[in-house]
Amino acid sequence: MERQRNISEFILLGLSYDQNIQIFCFVLFLFSYVALLAGNLLILVSIRCSPLFHQPMYYFLIHLSSMDICYTSTVTPKLIVDLLGGTKTISYDNCMLQLFAVHFFGSIEVFILTVMAFDRYAAICKPLHYMLIMNRTRCHLLVLAAWAGGALHSFPQLMMTIQLPFCGPNEIDHYFCDIFSLLKVACTDTYITGVLVVANSGMVTLVTFIVLFASYVIILFSLRHHSDEGRHKALSTCGSHITVVILFFGPSIFAYLRPPATFPEDKIFALFYTVIAPMFNPLIYTLRNREMKNAMRKVWCQKPCLMHSLKEIVIFFKRASTIILGAMEV
Repeated sequence: MERQRNISEFILLGLSYDQNIQIFCFVLFLFSYVALLAGNLLILVSIRCSPLFHQPMYYFLIHLSSMDICYTSTVTPKLIVDLLGGTKTISYDNCMLQLFAVHFFGSIEVFILTVMAFDRYAAICKPLHYMLIMNRTRCHLLVLAAWAGGALHSFPQLMMTIQLPFCGPNEIDHYFCDIFSLLKVACTDTYITGVLVVANSGMVTLVTFIVLFASYVIILFSLRHHSDEGRHKALSTCGSHITVVILFFGPSIFAYLRPPATFPEDKIFALFYTVIAPMFNPLIYTLRNREMKNAMRKVWCQKPCLMHSLKEIVIFFKRASTIILGAMEV
C-alpha cells in the first residue's frame, strides 16, 4: 500500500484514567527520575575524577550510566508532564523521534551490559592477561561497537514504522510511542511488519541474554579454583551485574520476544525497563562496591575536578542529542 498519513499527532492513553492514581504516579515517577539523574551523575563524576576511570569495568560503567540517563529521558519527562495534563498528545514527528531514541539508547545499553559481562569474564577467568585483553584501545572499540549495534538495530525499526499508513484512529494505548502500539493503529495489515519487529528486537534481546547468561555461568563455574577472598569479591561484583541484567532483560523479553500483539500488562512491564531498572542501577553498582564508595568520598572534596567533569558531561549529552536529531533529519 502506498504510504498515507492523515494524522499529525497521536493521543497517548497513559497508565490510568483515575485521577488519584495519576497523582500518585506523578509523585512516584518524579522522585524516580530525580533519583536516577542524581545517582547516575554521581557515578559519572566520581569515576571521571578518580583513578577508577582507567579501569575497564568503571570505564564501561560510565557509558552505562550515560545510556541510563539518555534512555530514560526519552520517555520519563513526557510521562511526568502527561500525568498532570489533560489530553496527552504527541506529534507524529516527535513520536517517531521517541521511537527511534528508545530503541537506539536501549539497544546500546543492552550491548554495553554484554561488554561488561565479557570484561568480568576476562578479569576472573584470565586474570594474568586481563590488562592485555582489555586495553584502552579495545575498550574504545567495544563501546564504538555498542553504538554501531544500536544504530543497526534502531534504524530498521524506524524505517518500518514511518512506511506505515496512519489514516484513522490515533489513540495509542501506552504512555510512550511503543512500536507494537503503533502497529495496532496503522490502517493496513501489519502482520509481516510485526514479525520483522520480533525478529529484530526479540532476537537482539534473546541472543544477548543467552550470551550474558552463558558468560556468568562460566564465571561462576571458574570461581571454584579461587580463594575464599577472591571468590567473595568476584561474587559481589558479578552479583551486581546479574541483578541489573535480570531487572532489564526480564520485562524486555516479555515485551519483544512474543507474537506481535498488545496486552494490558505491556505498560507495567515497560515501566521496569524504562524507569525502574535504570533508577536502581546506581544503587546496585555503588552500595556493594567499596571502591566506588571510597572514590565518591574523595572526589566530592575536589572542587576543580568536579567542575571539569560536569562540563565534560554537559558536552557529551549535547553531542548525543545533536547526533539523534541529525539522524532524524536524514
